[in-house]
Amino acid sequence: MEDYGTGRSHFVPIIQDAKKVGVSAFVISLGDLGESKSVYPDKTNELFAGTTECHELAHQFLSSFGAPYEVIAGNHDLEGIDEFATDKANLEAFLRIHGKPTPHFMTQVAEKTLIVGLGSTVFRDAKYTSHEVTIDEAQLAWFESMLEEHPAEEGWKIFMFSHAPPIGSGLRVLQENHVVNGCCWLNHSGGKTTRKFIELVRKHRSIKAWFSGHFHLGQDYQDSITFPTIPREQGPYPNRGSCVFAQTSVMRSGASRDTRQQSRLVRGNKEGFEICTVNHVDGGSIRLDATITYSDSTHEVGVYAHEHDDYIHEQFTKVYSPAEGDENYVPPSADDPLRIDASRGDDVDMDTIAWWKMNTGQVLGVYDGRLIEYDPSTLAPLGLVTGADELLGKKIVVVASGVQQECVIGSVEAGMEGADCANFEGEEQSMMLACDVEGTLTVIQPNEDGSYWRKIVRNKMVRMKEKRREQVC
Repeated sequence: MEDYGTGRSHFVPIIQDAKKVGVSAFVISLGDLGESKSVYPDKTNELFAGTTECHELAHQFLSSFGAPYEVIAGNHDLEGIDEFATDKANLEAFLRIHGKPTPHFMTQVAEKTLIVGLGSTVFRDAKYTSHEVTIDEAQLAWFESMLEEHPAEEGWKIFMFSHAPPIGSGLRVLQENHVVNGCCWLNHSGGKTTRKFIELVRKHRSIKAWFSGHFHLGQDYQDSITFPTIPREQGPYPNRGSCVFAQTSVMRSGASRDTRQQSRLVRGNKEGFEICTVNHVDGGSIRLDATITYSDSTHEVGVYAHEHDDYIHEQFTKVYSPAEGDENYVPPSADDPLRIDASRGDDVDMDTIAWWKMNTGQVLGVYDGRLIEYDPSTLAPLGLVTGADELLGKKIVVVASGVQQECVIGSVEAGMEGADCANFEGEEQSMMLACDVEGTLTVIQPNEDGSYWRKIVRNKMVRMKEKRREQVC
């Protein structure tokens, strides 16, 4: 707890200074409140995360800042699998201990200014990986209704908080971790609900900022903050409404993936707001990261306040995502609109970067020696299709399959319905890996829902039981 005590000591003076001048202050935790392992390994195998003891300790800590606190559950906060038999029981304990009536929260912090949080409610019942951050249907319905009741045209400004970010946020992700495991985004494997959050951001321009954690990455990269990309009247893609997205780091050194120990500080003013970094390894120094100015009730302008670092490490520099019009796009063959030489006739190696669109709406790409599927609406990564062990040294070719198939409609922007299927000709395509040396062909089969990414990461509850049986045997 030493790092947390240090972090608190950096925030308490900030909160006290705010109170002295009559400014409201709030503490918000983005979840993942405990270690996903035993903290008493000599006595028990019980995981600490999600237990009553974990949440009581977190409540004690979050209550000690001298300001009201709110917390939303992350993917580890219902992990008390030895203490609680169900997600429902675990969630009830989480809510009771933190004094929350619901997994979400809404608090008015200034005139027509709200802070709103959405929390994960699934761990044991996860269909795929337990570490997907899942916002249930009831919360999603509440969220949509709340937005309808607080329109930007009436001057409302909403600041959002969730453990993982929505797809389409443009924030930096790690291919090795969250992309491969299919747990980058809110409701990552949720089909239509995966895109629902960014669609609501685009529709409701009262959402001014969205803060998330989950990736355990620092706040020194340019893509740890992303601004609205284009004015609404210029088109739906790649549109982030009137919302700034911001990645939030961690306080504890052992939880950091890039050595950063940082928190966010948000300061409102008459013109807009500022997003700052509190650096916990530099005595709590405060750095202004971005200034956001409201140009009117439905638009804002963001400006970065400093140059950005790029951590010199192979894992952290490889963060490419496709962009419309970039040089890595591979179009269909001029002679055969159903054929795509996706690797441009070359064998795939670690430096190959390419992406293409299937005529049934899916978007695939090669990067860092892996075949990845991307969301057609936002071009954000969805998950791994084929790893380097199967892909390197082979060509990727897309050809007509001879199978009639309906197009998968991915874009649901108003006026853009079915845009992903503009080039669909009724016959689906097949994707194959070809090896000239061995003379082998491997067909990449789609999933039953038409997607290609591997939804095979198994529920942690099941994996933990198997591991313990093996240990006993």
